[in-house]
Amino acid sequence: MTDWLISIEGTSTGHSVALILALLAAFLHAVFGALQKGRHDPWLTRGAIDGSYCLMAAPFALFVVPWPEPHMWVIFGAAWVIHCVYKFLQAAAYTKGAYTVVYPVVRGTGPLFTVIGAYLIFNETFSGLQWMGVAVLMAGIFGLALYNMIYLESERDTLNIAMALAVVTGLFVALYTTLDAYGIRATTNPFTFLAWFFMIDGFLFPIIAYRRWHRMADAPAVWPLMQRGIFGGFVAFLSFGSIMMATRLDKVGEAAILRETSTVFAALIGWLVLKETVGPRRVALMALIAAGAVIVEFGG
Repeated sequence: MTDWLISIEGTSTGHSVALILALLAAFLHAVFGALQKGRHDPWLTRGAIDGSYCLMAAPFALFVVPWPEPHMWVIFGAAWVIHCVYKFLQAAAYTKGAYTVVYPVVRGTGPLFTVIGAYLIFNETFSGLQWMGVAVLMAGIFGLALYNMIYLESERDTLNIAMALAVVTGLFVALYTTLDAYGIRATTNPFTFLAWFFMIDGFLFPIIAYRRWHRMADAPAVWPLMQRGIFGGFVAFLSFGSIMMATRLDKVGEAAILRETSTVFAALIGWLVLKETVGPRRVALMALIAAGAVIVEFGG
């Protein structure tokens, strides 16, 4: 599998596989976000998920994949810091705002800065038609967020802080997407990066979640929380692993844009699962997001 993936990097086959991986990551990332915003406290859910994928990744990192090259430790350290800040901001934003408000802003802020980072670091360029697709996609995402801001009444008192946190979180999405793409390309075996990344990344939040759970007057039962964490751990492997692999096989900017169709999946999950209202205007805006992604994909 590893040899085959390496052999298709930069080829038409690699482009097709990267497309599939990016769309898979989009759907699973929306599922991941809904898990964190669900019935449990977002900080506790994140701790349960991180602890699960840390423990699941450890045997593969220590005993299965080749060990990282010496230069990878600096990359892992930087990735750990950026992902930790991202997760703090994400949990805080979900604490203050509704899922269908916070998620579009987070995902809408990230793609533009990721495309710029891909240009500066990987010398990737977009055609004029692709830039039009980026504009269409971002118009749909921010239009969805604006619609939610105007019509959402239940969390009006915390909406401004939620939106501010969401924008800053989006900036860190761009940072970690670009750095992760650099990291997975910097090692010979991509699964080395994935296994060690998940083991290292999952270390901190279980400690934070435990301290928060311990201080709660009405702390939730541990087993239902851990069930969500284990399921979320598998989703994280598939979601983040898919997008990281897509950025190795093909252009970082295109993969990042396609991943942001997760906003469409998020709105559907918010409507079907979290029982948040989704009307015809939202449907039209989601169609705009999808159209933008299609333009980016076929405009290259």
